[in-house]
Amino acid sequence: MNIMPITERQKSILEKIIEEYIDLATPISSQRLCQRYDFSICPASLRIEMDRLTKQGFLEQPFISSGRIPTDKAYRFFVDIFLRNKKKADENDLLKSFEKTKEEITNSLNLLHSLTKAISEMTSNLAIGYLPNKKLIFKEGWSEIAKEPEFMNIKKFADFIELIENWEQDIFQEKNWPETMKIWIGKENPYTKSDDFSAISCQCFFPDGEMGIMTIFGPKRMAYNRNINVLSLLK
Repeated sequence: MNIMPITERQKSILEKIIEEYIDLATPISSQRLCQRYDFSICPASLRIEMDRLTKQGFLEQPFISSGRIPTDKAYRFFVDIFLRNKKKADENDLLKSFEKTKEEITNSLNLLHSLTKAISEMTSNLAIGYLPNKKLIFKEGWSEIAKEPEFMNIKKFADFIELIENWEQDIFQEKNWPETMKIWIGKENPYTKSDDFSAISCQCFFPDGEMGIMTIFGPKRMAYNRNINVLSLLK
C-alpha cells in the first residue's frame, strides 16, 4: 500500500495535537482543535485530515468516538522535523541558571548533583546524572514525576521504576556513550515494559575535564522541546 507523504496542513494539525496532548494527557478531539486553532478548513475537513493521519500511523484512537492521541511515529516526527527548526524558548534564562551553578561549584561531584536537581525541577521529570569514572549516580525528581497522570496507574509506575533499575544496571557496563544527544521514544527503548516512556540523554563536561552523562526520563508524553532545550545547554 502506498503511503501518501504528509502535507504541510497535516504537519500543522499533527503538531497541535501533540502539543495539546502533552499539556492535557487526554485524547484530543476535532472539536477542541476547531475551537482553538484556525487551519482554514471546515470541521468536517479537519476530521478527514485526522482520519488520514490515523491511517498513516501518526495518530490512534484509544476508544470508539474518542479523540486521537499521538503514536511513537508522531513523537519521532515531532522531534526530528518540528524541533529541528524551532527557536529555543527561554534559553537565556536557563543558560544564566546553569552558568551561575557552574561558577559557584567547581567540584564535578557536587556540580553534577546540583545540575541533576536543577534539571529535574526545570523539566518536572526524573533526572539522572552519572559520573562514569566514579561510577556514581544521582537521581532527582521522583516526587514530581509521580504526579504525572500516567502514574496514577500503579502498574505503569512499577514499569517505570523497572526501566530506571534496568538503565542503572546497564549504564555501569556501557563504554560507548553517545557523543550527541540521544532520544528514545516508547518502543525505541531497549527494555521490556517501557513502551509508555521516553528518555533523552547526553554527555556533559565539567570544569575539571571530567565527563558525565545526564538523562531525563518521563512519560512518552513528555515536553520534548523543553527537555531538549535544557539538555542542550550542558553541551
